Amino acid sequence: MKRIQICAALLSFGISFAEETAEKTKAKADKGSWISLFNGKNLDGWTPKFSGSDLGVNYNDTFQVKEGLLTIDYSKWEKFNGEFGHLYYKTPYSHYKIRGTYRFIGKQVNGGPGWANRNNGFMLHCQDPKTIKKNQDFPNSIEVQLLGGFGKGDRGTLNICTPGTHLHWNGNLTKAHVINTKGPTFHGDQWVTVEIEVRGDQFKHIAEGKVVCKYEKTQLNDGSPLTSGYISIQAETAPIQFKSIELMVLQDKAKGLTE
Repeated sequence: MKRIQICAALLSFGISFAEETAEKTKAKADKGSWISLFNGKNLDGWTPKFSGSDLGVNYNDTFQVKEGLLTIDYSKWEKFNGEFGHLYYKTPYSHYKIRGTYRFIGKQVNGGPGWANRNNGFMLHCQDPKTIKKNQDFPNSIEVQLLGGFGKGDRGTLNICTPGTHLHWNGNLTKAHVINTKGPTFHGDQWVTVEIEVRGDQFKHIAEGKVVCKYEKTQLNDGSPLTSGYISIQAETAPIQFKSIELMVLQDKAKGLTE
C-alpha cells in the first residue's frame, strides 16, 4: 500500500513539475530572443527599391555597409530628383518587436526636400516589394519616423506617417498623413536607440527606454485590416547609419501590447 502511495506521489510530483516546466518554457518563448536582421558585413537578406528603378537596383550605391555599419550614403549623388528609396527585409512579420540604433551623419543631398532632412524611418507592415510599381515613391505601410534635431528647438523622433494607410489614434480613426507623437528630440550625431512593439494592428513606440505612444487598428485606405507585412528602412536624401537592427518574434498572438 505504501509503495502505491509513494508511486502516486512521485507521479503527481512529475506531472506538477512538467506543468511548471511547460509554463516556464512558454513564458520564455513568449519573451522570445533578439535576432539581428543586419549581419554587419553586407546586405544579405535585404533588397533595395528606388522610385524609377526596378526592384533590386541599388541606385547610386546608396545602401552600403561601412565599417560594420548599415549606411545610407549619398556621396555618389549629384542631385536628388525624386528617387525615394527603401531597403526591404526578406521576411514579413505580424507580431514582433524591432529595435534599432541609428545616427544621422553628414549633409542632405542637393535637391532634397526640407522635410526629408535628417529624416529616415522604419516602414512597417509594408506591402510585398514585388507589388510596388516602378515609379511608386512609398510602399503602403505604417512609417515610424526616425528624426534628428537641427541643433535647436524640438523635432521629436518616432512620429507616424501613413502612406496608403489609416489608424486609430486616441481611440478614433484618423486619416492624417503625419501624426506628431511628441517624442524626444536628439540633436547632433549621437547614437539613438528606439524600439517598436507590433502586435498585429497594435503599435507602441519607445525611445531610449521611454514609451512615446500607442495606437491601434492599423488599416489600408480601403478599410481592410493591416496586421502584417514587410519591414523596410528609407533613403530619403538624409545620410544615416545603423549600428544594429534587431527583431524579436512574439509568440503569444493573443496578448495585447505590454504596459
